[in-house]
Amino acid sequence: MTLAINEAIRASAGGEVPIGAVVVYAPVDPATRKPLAEPRIIAKAGNLREATNDPAGHAEFLALKQAARELDTWRLTGCTVYVTLEPCIMCAGLMHQSRIDRCVYGAPDSKAGALGSLYQINADDRLNHTFEVTAGVKQDECAQLLKDFFAQRRAQKKGTKADASR
Repeated sequence: MTLAINEAIRASAGGEVPIGAVVVYAPVDPATRKPLAEPRIIAKAGNLREATNDPAGHAEFLALKQAARELDTWRLTGCTVYVTLEPCIMCAGLMHQSRIDRCVYGAPDSKAGALGSLYQINADDRLNHTFEVTAGVKQDECAQLLKDFFAQRRAQKKGTKADASR
């Protein structure tokens, strides 16, 4: 999660909402559940919606696409996604579609969270794939990044309005 936080900080420095994601690949033998290789980081990303004007520029979306390129497959079995904020419907749907094993997230998202807060895409038995979720890892640190970012953004807007009224 620390690496995802670092990606979030990097995104924030670029004017993006501070959300970061990391994908770790740890393949296991399906029959024995024994590891086939050492876990390794195969993708990292921060939000890029503002820089790219791309509504799909979410950190976890970008990291999953990078992971698919790295593994040369759309099936990301053996992968865990670490992300600083609970994924939205789009990103949770992509996790479902890419067949990840697990998502670990920091701060919950009461307005858009799709892995526990508003929806549970990961555990919907009507879908053809479910995956594990671990919530609240470094939750306070992840939430504070967002609080600080939006407080700074509000302060800048307030300063701009004050300048405009002169």
